[in-house]
Amino acid sequence: MTFETVPESTLDQMREINAQLSAAELPDPSTAEGLAVLRGTTFRVPAPTELTPVDRVVSGPAGEVTVRIIRPDGPLNGVVFHVHGGGFVLGAPADDDAVNDLLARTAGVAVVSARYRLAPEHPFPAGLDDCLAAAVWLAGAVEEEFGTGRIVVSGYSAGGHLAVQTLLRLRDEYPELLARVVGASLVFGVYDLARTPSSRAAAPDTPVLPPRWIDQFVGMAFPGLDGEQLRDGGVSPLYAGLHGMPPALFTVGDRDPLLDDSLFMAARWRAAGGASELAVWPESPHGFVGMTPPTGLPAQRRINAWVKALLARTPLGNTPRLRLGPWAG
Repeated sequence: MTFETVPESTLDQMREINAQLSAAELPDPSTAEGLAVLRGTTFRVPAPTELTPVDRVVSGPAGEVTVRIIRPDGPLNGVVFHVHGGGFVLGAPADDDAVNDLLARTAGVAVVSARYRLAPEHPFPAGLDDCLAAAVWLAGAVEEEFGTGRIVVSGYSAGGHLAVQTLLRLRDEYPELLARVVGASLVFGVYDLARTPSSRAAAPDTPVLPPRWIDQFVGMAFPGLDGEQLRDGGVSPLYAGLHGMPPALFTVGDRDPLLDDSLFMAARWRAAGGASELAVWPESPHGFVGMTPPTGLPAQRRINAWVKALLARTPLGNTPRLRLGPWAG
């Protein structure tokens, strides 16, 4: 585990930002009006981009799914398969254009983001099914489309949950595909939907992600499940068997109510035989990497450097060819 070091002046700025976030009035996503307000809010980072995203409809085992592709010029070191956040009820791949644009240019990768169905209209596992379909398409097309067989899986917040669940389903249903995944970057993910201690200790004024939102998002995405059912490994990946997982970097802020999700998951990942790193950023709330606080860009650079270094030490050859259905090409 690494507790990232930042200047005291940065910590003072973060404390001021956290105070402002704590005082913000938040809509109620469990109401139609509140959900509409949140879905109408722009969550994109106001940062410059250089690359042009392309949306594309691809075929999957359960039907068509849309992916968003950001690709730099020239040969690629690999492809990042990215899953956006939003509490399972909000968000779109375009929300992460700025961070994915920087990742693509910094690490020399294409970023392929999955557009998945959202709750409450489409409760779990609809979104996971879409992520799996997009991942399987990517594995079948990655060499022809991108000239590389190396894939890194990425996920933010609820996208971290969906990214891990996608990896687990790949392991169990498409082991040849999982062999192409060389790593996972998992950023302030939620891995225990029954709530870890840090989540249960969150106060109403917790920045960005108050406890009522956590309960509401879970209730909308996983309706009718009680605490014990939420602890099933097929629902909460913290309780799943994690053998066979690729190397992972977990990134989280110490002001995030989901702090323990990353602490516990990184430990279980390693205990199951996978390599894991854990970067904890001081005075940083949930969502800080995709926001504009002073720790956001350093965290992005840390993630991007990790992805670039991982791909640099992963051999190009001996990537297994997949034998999937006709929809995979």
